[in-house]
Amino acid sequence: MRYVSVLLALLLAACDPTPGTLVLTGTVAQQQLWRYAEVTVVDSKGNQRIVETDHEGVYRFVTNGLTPPLLISAIAEGENRNCTSHESLRALCMASLVLKLKGGEANIVNVNPWTDRMVSDVAVSQGFAGPQQWVNTGVASVEDRDAVATALQHFRDGFADALREAGVAEPLAFDPVSWPIERHSVISPLLSLINHNRNYHNDSGEAGHTVLTDSEFRPIVGLYGEGAYEPLNYARASAAKDAIANADVRVFIVGDSTAANYEVLRQPRSGWGQEFQHEFKADANIKVVNGGRAGRSSRDYYNGGWFRQLESLIREGDLVILHHGHNDQNCNAARAVRGTPDVGNLCTYPNDEQGQPQFPQGKPELSFQNSLQRYITFARDKGADVLIMTPTTRVMTAERQQGTPVAHNHFTRQNAEQGYDFVGDYAATIRQLAEQENLPFIDIEQQTIDFANGLPADGWKQYWLVIDPAVNSFYANDAPGSSTNPDTTHFQEAGANVVAGLVANGIRQQPALQKVAAYLIEK
Repeated sequence: MRYVSVLLALLLAACDPTPGTLVLTGTVAQQQLWRYAEVTVVDSKGNQRIVETDHEGVYRFVTNGLTPPLLISAIAEGENRNCTSHESLRALCMASLVLKLKGGEANIVNVNPWTDRMVSDVAVSQGFAGPQQWVNTGVASVEDRDAVATALQHFRDGFADALREAGVAEPLAFDPVSWPIERHSVISPLLSLINHNRNYHNDSGEAGHTVLTDSEFRPIVGLYGEGAYEPLNYARASAAKDAIANADVRVFIVGDSTAANYEVLRQPRSGWGQEFQHEFKADANIKVVNGGRAGRSSRDYYNGGWFRQLESLIREGDLVILHHGHNDQNCNAARAVRGTPDVGNLCTYPNDEQGQPQFPQGKPELSFQNSLQRYITFARDKGADVLIMTPTTRVMTAERQQGTPVAHNHFTRQNAEQGYDFVGDYAATIRQLAEQENLPFIDIEQQTIDFANGLPADGWKQYWLVIDPAVNSFYANDAPGSSTNPDTTHFQEAGANVVAGLVANGIRQQPALQKVAAYLIEK
């Protein structure tokens, strides 16, 4: 396939289009050019063409016989063609859209993270979970063309300043779809600062809308399926990229929403990983890379491609902090709507009472221990150290009611519907794995339990996510995390700082981590 496609592209490039011929071409690029990627175009009537990009990430073919709009999708080179399911590692996939073609010259339709988010906006406006579900229909039907213009405007509003700093003379007229191929080098430094992925759609378990974050995983867009961006700070993202590359030691956080970075829109919500850099000396050449991602289990963090964004950065001497367990507990098949996709994509089962892994026959990847082991093996192969921690506590009593006294709660029990294939204790599984692998270990669950129980009555509400709408209207109308609807799992900034301090103190106490401990602020 590759050689036929490349030969076709070369033949087309060598010949001027004959009168009436419509040519479609473009660059496919993420942080790097996508060489030999499979590119598929479908039209409004369901016709389809497939070609591959060349060694410069450019595709090119004749579109006569196709009826616009055209939906272009690309899959990165490799055998993996799974753009939809989270039951195994998803491929790298992006899309683009063009409403009409012009004759007499090549029509440029680039495919990149920006175009994928724009397609995502339009797809969600048409009722799809994300761009891939639209691509999978095989028909480029656009119900509301104004949605395309709106998606482009959202992009421009979010990236205008960054585009200007990157050297684009007229950023408010910039179109990532039609930017000239020969000028890709102008925008490639900016693309190198963007992490692209597609979210997880809770109700179906499939890939959802497009998510963009900057070089240190600060959100740009993705909280909602469509809508405004938080503008990229080009200088900050560039400095962060350089700091990550040049640090003596990097600390990678592989975790969930309790560690994640959050939007300005949701302040003062914060993950402990978002605050962790403050625990290190200001002049220390160490960089925290917070890969925490909301809603992800240890299994889906890998299959959904989030760990892939960190893999190329991890090197000898770094520290990888494993902090999963909250979302791995989504194993109740009897749960309404989400039960089946939860078990199919998020669930991992804890060890049994004898400390042995539990999983359905033939599916060892559904063991929590085995799922965590994958990260340990990768880090060790790179020469990095690993610290493993239990999840932070939920503010929940022994009766599983909101409030204090908080009791250990990271375990599952069988329910009346027999919804669980296996039950057990997730914190105990982490402790057992740490012992088996001789890993540094911090029992953050117990430490956050002790912290919550040491506070005055309702004092926990000053640390976990209980926000007065007068502070931020995002939490109005009984929103989760508001004073009328407390969130007993996640943190506001004060709580995130407490947990970051507990993690730092735990590192100080680990003989195997004294290299990292030397960079911490002395306390």
